[in-house]
Amino acid sequence: MKQKQPRITLYSTSGCAHCRQLKHWLQQHQIRFMEIDVQRNARAFKDFQRHGGRGVPLLLVGERKIQGFNPKQLPSQLRKAGVSI
Repeated sequence: MKQKQPRITLYSTSGCAHCRQLKHWLQQHQIRFMEIDVQRNARAFKDFQRHGGRGVPLLLVGERKIQGFNPKQLPSQLRKAGVSI
């Protein structure tokens, strides 16, 4: 039986180049995620802070946090969080 993927949330801003790169990377690898712009939504910004966000992008995979965008480390970080790549 196939294991259920954890929920993936990308906290980003519209002007962030690393956010765009991470979003593109996830789309290329056909990884489903929900994107939340922390500049446009006060509640989202509070959630972002509650999760320890200090800068964008912040990727929340289940309860695991991945800060920033490092394409060399991202596959192993996602696998550790339970995402099939």
